[in-house]
Amino acid sequence: MSKDAVSTAPAAARTDAAHGPADAGDAGYSKDLKARHINMIAIGGAIGTGLFLGAGGRLHSAGPALALAYLVCGVFAFFVVRALGELVLYRPSSGSFVSYAREFLGEKGAYVAGWMYFLNWSTTGIADITAIALYTHYWSFFTDIPQWVLALIALAVVLAVNLVSVKIFGEMEFWFAIIKVATLVAFMLVGIFLLATQHDVGGQTPGLSVITDNGGILPHGVMPVVIVMQGVIFAYAALELVGVTAGETAEPEKVVPRAVNSIMWRVGLFYVGSVVLLALLLPGSVYSADESPFVTVLSRIGVPAAGDVMNLVVLTAAMSSLNSGLYSTGRILRSMAMAGSAPRFTARMNRSQVPYGGILLTCGVCVLGVGLNFLMPSQAFEIVLNVASLGIVSTWVIIMICHLIFVRRAKAGLVERPSFRLPGSPVTEIATIAFLLAVLGLMWNDPEVGRRTLLLIPLIAVLLVVGWFGIRRRVGRNAAENPSGQSAKLTK
Repeated sequence: MSKDAVSTAPAAARTDAAHGPADAGDAGYSKDLKARHINMIAIGGAIGTGLFLGAGGRLHSAGPALALAYLVCGVFAFFVVRALGELVLYRPSSGSFVSYAREFLGEKGAYVAGWMYFLNWSTTGIADITAIALYTHYWSFFTDIPQWVLALIALAVVLAVNLVSVKIFGEMEFWFAIIKVATLVAFMLVGIFLLATQHDVGGQTPGLSVITDNGGILPHGVMPVVIVMQGVIFAYAALELVGVTAGETAEPEKVVPRAVNSIMWRVGLFYVGSVVLLALLLPGSVYSADESPFVTVLSRIGVPAAGDVMNLVVLTAAMSSLNSGLYSTGRILRSMAMAGSAPRFTARMNRSQVPYGGILLTCGVCVLGVGLNFLMPSQAFEIVLNVASLGIVSTWVIIMICHLIFVRRAKAGLVERPSFRLPGSPVTEIATIAFLLAVLGLMWNDPEVGRRTLLLIPLIAVLLVVGWFGIRRRVGRNAAENPSGQSAKLTK
């Protein structure tokens, strides 16, 4: 057997109430992610282009009530991550929610969860490389380089980082997160100073009067706030990475609760706090989808090179998202491949204990995105962003359904809940599922983007059904051959 074959070391077949059945896809990983990596990955997952760039257009259309939208979505996002955190402490797995879906919903549930997550991250990856190319074009030095070439270079760099080792991935995410947090803290300090000193911001005196004199909290009514909910949900995508990383840390029982609990105050401080500051400094009508709202404010007060600095930060956020997408889909696809519901080659690991097969498959889809950048450079970002939102919502709904069944089994004495728990179950899960489905339904009110996105659901459903009938026999054979969950031998 070759060195880059899947590890043949058997996974311990845990079937006790405390831990549940082992996932064959968990065998062979290193435990090189440290507490600081997990904590900063949690922050990095919560802070991205959705805030640095997307908040400008949303402030313009929804007004100051955008802060309320971020708060509401943030609360439900926290419920999802808290539920996932409880499942992680019950049984840490690199397969994360796909592994839990297999246990609580069966192979069909794991199949849907895994491929919808793959749809989410592969399309998000296309959006990320598109964004990276667009942000790079900001500097005149890169203007003459075609957008698709820049997208391909970005993909190649992040792919190389992911294939080296999980430790390198963790370090890259750690520093990406440091850059994003430092930028936000610096901006918030500047914003608070402007408010406290009543410093002129582009001819506007900051304060509550900026809101009251420009239509109040809801200058355009409730509907624009409802419509932007889809984008706000997308802004919180990647929070579930905490569950995936738990399979590659030595002490998940110590690291995960701390990372999950810190998400709530970070969301409140960074998302809600920064949007409130933006609304108090300038009217919503001044902000634009074409420019980071932070650049808008800093340029109005004459900060030199504000555009260059923020463009670099947004570029970092997009690179971080692409990095996370390749990492997570590699692990999820390996868990699925060991059960037979993903291509066999996606189970393969290299000498650095990295599941390179799944990473390369995601990269293959992203290469299609490079082609999209070549054919339709102006529309590539919007097209894939809409598809990704469906994957995010379905992933979060599946996590909450898994948690509902987990709690029900715990009450029946079949499994044991850890002390770190989602509060308010089952009301919390039901409310979260209802909210997420409502966000999907309300997207119909947006004929330009939301309605077209919803019309993709029947097509995706048909593809999932066809795919299931194509692999169900292989899944059945795998289950019969490995009833204990021990890893099968896969060679080159």
